[in-house]
Amino acid sequence: MLVNFHLRYTKPMPSSSYSKIYAAIRRIPVGKVATYGQIAEVAGLPRQPRLVGYALFQQEIDANVPWHRVVNAKGEISYSPARKKADQLQRILLEGEGVVFNERGRIDLAQYRWIPTTRRRQAT
Repeated sequence: MLVNFHLRYTKPMPSSSYSKIYAAIRRIPVGKVATYGQIAEVAGLPRQPRLVGYALFQQEIDANVPWHRVVNAKGEISYSPARKKADQLQRILLEGEGVVFNERGRIDLAQYRWIPTTRRRQAT
């Protein structure tokens, strides 16, 4: 008897880490960008920019996370064939928000980088 089955390995999703990452990304305002490393810091996951990339790869493009506002430390879109043309979409979305790319395809982080403000707790 021939048994046909498929095993599919999927990494367990660190949901609490991913939730922190998505919450940090949602704070980036329109017309601003943040780096993978910056989002890791804001999410309380220092020195884990790759985890941010993994979390974004898991997101659907139409999700309520503004994934397109996250760029690499050079101010560039991180191109990858695995993104299935989302690279071009990312640039279109950013330009639609007023973000300007130079002739080398870079964003001026001095101008467009989001500077998060610390949230103050209200006295109860």
